[in-house]
Amino acid sequence: MASWVLSACGIRPHPQLFPRPRTGFVSHQSNIESLQLKKRTADLKFPSISASAGSSTERKWVPNVSAPLKIASVDADERGERINFDPGAPPPSFKLADIRAAIPKHCWPLYWAAQGTMFWALFVLGHDCGHGSFSNNLKLNSVVGHLLHSSILVPYHGWRISHRTHHQNHGHVENDESWHPLSEKIYSKLDAITRTLRFTVPFPMLAYPVYLWSRSPGKTGSHFDPNSDLFVPSEKKDVITSTLCWTAMAALLAGLSFAIGPVQMLKLYGVPYWGFVMWLDLVTYLHHHGHDEKLPWYRGKEWSYLRGGLTMLDRDYGWINNIHHDIGTHVIHHLFPQIPHYHLIEATEAAKPVLGKYYQEPKKSGPLPFHLIGNLITSLKQDHYVSDTGDVVYHETDPKLSGSSTSE
Repeated sequence: MASWVLSACGIRPHPQLFPRPRTGFVSHQSNIESLQLKKRTADLKFPSISASAGSSTERKWVPNVSAPLKIASVDADERGERINFDPGAPPPSFKLADIRAAIPKHCWPLYWAAQGTMFWALFVLGHDCGHGSFSNNLKLNSVVGHLLHSSILVPYHGWRISHRTHHQNHGHVENDESWHPLSEKIYSKLDAITRTLRFTVPFPMLAYPVYLWSRSPGKTGSHFDPNSDLFVPSEKKDVITSTLCWTAMAALLAGLSFAIGPVQMLKLYGVPYWGFVMWLDLVTYLHHHGHDEKLPWYRGKEWSYLRGGLTMLDRDYGWINNIHHDIGTHVIHHLFPQIPHYHLIEATEAAKPVLGKYYQEPKKSGPLPFHLIGNLITSLKQDHYVSDTGDVVYHETDPKLSGSSTSE
């Protein structure tokens, strides 16, 4: 007959106890199980049942159950908030401005420098798309190039086409497109303000947006105008597409300015954008100017693709080399723009024995390329124009401007 026991959880059958066998083999495992069973039985504390004398039986239920002295609890409101939290819902109690206000003010210049450099790195990737060295797929190059360049307010096709002109005519006085020298005739026609700004730091490093809209002195047209003489009729649709993408990005930035405020937008995007512009102008200028020995520019029969390409300069940017995709290896890039950026160093090392003295070894940089600031200032003091005559010419200096051309 089964026996029953009253526990804290209700009435349940009493565990059956089997007698120890007197004979036969008993395994070690059976001994262990028997000991465990006895221990569990001994640990059980059952409620006592007592019966009083008399005709009726009185049962006294006294459960012997222990409880912890204190039970840890979670605040009801906190528990409810955690259970009901929706990570997809908009934050109810803080805004972007609150996060910014919590960040120490001294952190912002670091953000501007870092973000401006990243914008410049994005430009270089779009630059590879423009050369077709990013991918063998033309459509992929176009899509990625538009995404990258539109995000930093560069009209992809407009720039791509003019940059192609630059590569095809590098080192040519009149036909080059990027930081080409001014002839003495054009230089003499510049008004005093334009002349001073063009050769006074930091204004030349802010020239890129002006160049996109109106090109360089002595040239006409715009990178946004499909009818500009920069382009041929078959390129009109490409230019319109890029101009529309640029306009969409500009509209997005305007909308964000209304949403979060113009000052906040200036801090988040405007200042880094101008940092990117300064990187672009600094790098492109110093790849064509600022060598210790003046380099030639060509006209007429003296110009050739090879001779023009050999006037380019490599630069070392220290830690920035990897960030901006080794664009400092500029000589081989100009001669063979189809080489991807990740092969430029290897290609340059392989070409050095062939180039010999025609390759100008760059000065080694520290972690950051501060040494290039000196090259920039020196060049802006000395490299003002080239002669109107001659097929091999060098930069000359305006003595009236050289003494006050820079401000440190």
